[in-house]
Amino acid sequence: MKYDTRACKFNMDTGCVELLLWDGRKVSIDCTGVEDALDVTVAQRSELDYLIYNDPLGYADLILNGDPEEYLKNVTGSHRLEI
Repeated sequence: MKYDTRACKFNMDTGCVELLLWDGRKVSIDCTGVEDALDVTVAQRSELDYLIYNDPLGYADLILNGDPEEYLKNVTGSHRLEI
C-alpha cells in the first residue's frame, strides 16, 4: 500500500472505512457509495463485507490502489442464474 497508515478501521456509525495516516491526514471510504458505484451482486457484496469487517486495510488498499471490479469478478466468478 502506498499510504503510511497509523490506523485503519470500519466505523459502523458512518458506514466508512477510515484510515488515519502518520502525517495526520484522514481518508474515509464510503462503503455504500463504493458498492453503488460498482453495481455489485449479492455475492460480490458479501465479499466486500468480509473485507470490511475482517481486513479493513485490505479493503482500503483494494479500493484506493487496486482494481475492485476485476477482483470481484475473479473472486465471485461470473455465475448467473440460468432460466
